[in-house]
Amino acid sequence: MTTRDHTALADRSPAELAAFLTDRQAAYARLCDLGLTLDLTRGKPSAEQLNLSNGLLALPTRTLDATGADIRNYGGLAGLPELRSIFAELLCVPTQQLLAAGNSSLEVMHQVLVHLRLHGRAGSPRPWAQEERVAFVCPVPGYDRHFTMLAHHGIEMIPVPMTADGPDPDAVAAAVAADPAVKGMWVVPTYANPTGAVCTQEVAAALAAMPTAAPDFTIFWDNAYAVHHLGTEEAKSADLLSLCAASGNPDRAFLFASTSKVTYAGAGVAFVGSSPANIAWYLDHQQYATIGPDKVNQLRHAELLGSAQGVRDHMARHREILAPKFAAVLDALHTELDGLGIATWTSPTGGYFVNLDVLDGTASRVVALAKAAGIALTPAGSAFPHGHDPDDRNIRLAPTFPSLEDVRTAMAGVATCVALAAAERLTGAR
Repeated sequence: MTTRDHTALADRSPAELAAFLTDRQAAYARLCDLGLTLDLTRGKPSAEQLNLSNGLLALPTRTLDATGADIRNYGGLAGLPELRSIFAELLCVPTQQLLAAGNSSLEVMHQVLVHLRLHGRAGSPRPWAQEERVAFVCPVPGYDRHFTMLAHHGIEMIPVPMTADGPDPDAVAAAVAADPAVKGMWVVPTYANPTGAVCTQEVAAALAAMPTAAPDFTIFWDNAYAVHHLGTEEAKSADLLSLCAASGNPDRAFLFASTSKVTYAGAGVAFVGSSPANIAWYLDHQQYATIGPDKVNQLRHAELLGSAQGVRDHMARHREILAPKFAAVLDALHTELDGLGIATWTSPTGGYFVNLDVLDGTASRVVALAKAAGIALTPAGSAFPHGHDPDDRNIRLAPTFPSLEDVRTAMAGVATCVALAAAERLTGAR
């Protein structure tokens, strides 16, 4: 990449802006001539990462769990005790309050939501499906699959700002204080999707203790990236379950996690944790859906990972693969866009994404330009309820799946598209 003039575009004369537009148009034409086919749309692990867990294919080496139960048979609805113990330490949940399930934490979240809709939980005046209106607080930008799940069930979404310390606690408190229809909220507490923010202990404590009009207000605490650190300084997740118990709201939260980006994305293990009462409630309803999870897969995970420290060591190998890709994203953005006043971005210390905010009104154009040049990006606005970003500024970048060289190529192209879209808007060319 060439060295560029990084004078803010707002400070340039009309003639200088026109020259910048011409330069970026030429750069974009060269980009299109490359015939690229690159994909930064979803946070999938690369084949190199998946290969780290190929030992799973030769495991397990036994058929009995630590209690002597045959893992090949029916039963064990709570999941394999030794695997629950490993992740209980990592997730700060007592083993007896953490269940190991199938391969998808998203599926477990959906199961909890459906049980709440059909049955309600302790403190519910009635099943949620019998309410005239149900709403969720949704920090934005946030995880698109959380939002599409709610939309599928006809649940109203109330956006609140996601800050560097987690969801804005004052905005959340205002939304839940007087409206009994606000039944829950989503939080990705550690390395949030897509901003990489880490929810502080103070914010978590505020969420645990805040007064809510709904007696059964429930926090869906999706700790998907709890062990996905990009540096040696590892963020520690706030212990929301203990904070809820200490605040007199023990049943307020469900915690979710999985090994989807630890081992095999399509053949991992999901976890759900909550209060003793909520765990009993979940198992009581879940017994009608299954006789037990895949304990063979759970045992192979326990044997591969071995311990909580074994998980940390395994994730350090992931970090060696991922950290250079994230560095390449940030290098391209800094090199091409610093000082121009047309974009800001996060520098996450963990997780799977970089959050990019471009000039208001240009995100959709950036995505379209990138697509035409052979670079697939997540649709603009995906990190907002119903895919609608009112400012059309937000783009989620997912650099994990492509090779490092492809990330470098794609991000140089994305930066070109950001600059071109901004120049078009500022000059009135589009």
